[in-house]
Amino acid sequence: MRLITLFLLLLLLAIQYPLWLGRGGWLRVWDMQKQVTSQHQRNAELKQRNLKLEGEVRDLKEGTGAIEERARYELGMVKDDEGFVQFVAPAPKTSETPLPPPAAVQPNHRH
Repeated sequence: MRLITLFLLLLLLAIQYPLWLGRGGWLRVWDMQKQVTSQHQRNAELKQRNLKLEGEVRDLKEGTGAIEERARYELGMVKDDEGFVQFVAPAPKTSETPLPPPAAVQPNHRH
């Protein structure tokens, strides 16, 4: 009886192996699902990027507004009758209380 139980247990393990670790097993399916989810996310990001690029291409083909905007912001160009003004943030203020002068170094005399 004990031999039959051991045989059935080994048979059960042999049947379970392909289910968990074999080709098309649960671990592989789980890994593939993770890859599919990751790829869907990447595809959505690329779709958004493509829509943005498509809009830029359309603007460049249809009018000069996009070209002028790029020339202004990326190349710093201005029209003949315009002046270029640049605002810079003020430098951070330093402490208004003067620092005390460094203490004079006293020589170390040994007596």
